Amino acid sequence: MKQITNTILMVRPVSFRMNEQTAVNNYFQEDLDLRENSINQRAQQEFDTFVAVLRSHGVQVIVVEDSLEQDTPDSIFPNNWNSFHADGTVALYPMFAENRRKERREDILETLEAEGFEISTVMDYTAAEADGLFLEGTGSILMDRVNKIAYCSLSDRADEGLFIEFCEDFEFTPVIFTAYQSVDGERKPIYHTNVVMCLGETQAVICLDAIDDKKERKNVVDHLKRSGKEIIAITEPQLHQFAGNMLQVAGIGGKRLMVMSSSAFNSLRPEQIKAIEKHSEIVHSSLETIETCGGGSARCMMAEIFLPKKS
Repeated sequence: MKQITNTILMVRPVSFRMNEQTAVNNYFQEDLDLRENSINQRAQQEFDTFVAVLRSHGVQVIVVEDSLEQDTPDSIFPNNWNSFHADGTVALYPMFAENRRKERREDILETLEAEGFEISTVMDYTAAEADGLFLEGTGSILMDRVNKIAYCSLSDRADEGLFIEFCEDFEFTPVIFTAYQSVDGERKPIYHTNVVMCLGETQAVICLDAIDDKKERKNVVDHLKRSGKEIIAITEPQLHQFAGNMLQVAGIGGKRLMVMSSSAFNSLRPEQIKAIEKHSEIVHSSLETIETCGGGSARCMMAEIFLPKKS
């Protein structure tokens, strides 16, 4: 069982903009005063540069084009509708925003099969949408695949019952908490777990200050320490620069890379950079437009592929 992979699925946007349906509870989104076509062009430039940076470090990136017909402004964040597992299972997840549900595409799974990956089972949780229950993939669920522990911060997009069902199906120990951010003087749940924390093989980057409940915070810390992770704490202002939204991947010769946006990197203090570099080489790329309008960053753009190759 591996915690990290060198193969990533990414979806190139064709109609990227600020999604009005997700902005209701994603407080990271802001409207840029630009025409939508220029926002999309900027997002495409950032996307293409990011893919080139990843490939230059030996990461295998499978790029799929979004389709104009669907009007899916958030398709650039494919990690919310799927997760790919080493036993050949694909999980499909229920999404909060109606216009995001069209991002789940059968042809993307067919593309992966054409690339030589084996899909043996599909676990489909999407029927929960009819009951108004959501669990947005590896946005909501952070999997410690080696130690079989899954972390989830509850929100409108992460239902506790669904998360426990997922953990039972995939045999993970659930670690449940709620992370908050201050919005107009009020503490509101942060929309996705992967904005709050990142799990590498031997490290965890996490904003512990966002977990207001002391018992929940202690439980998260205990699980991370017991599973041998060095904890690198970030602050709430750093969380707002997407410093929690990192992903560790494998590059050339299996080299460990910690991938993040340039705004996340620029928010880090020297001692935090040093702590991360003990475990991984840092790789970053500017994702300013995508972060501002989409309210997501580097990790959200990468769906990790752990599927087995066909023999």
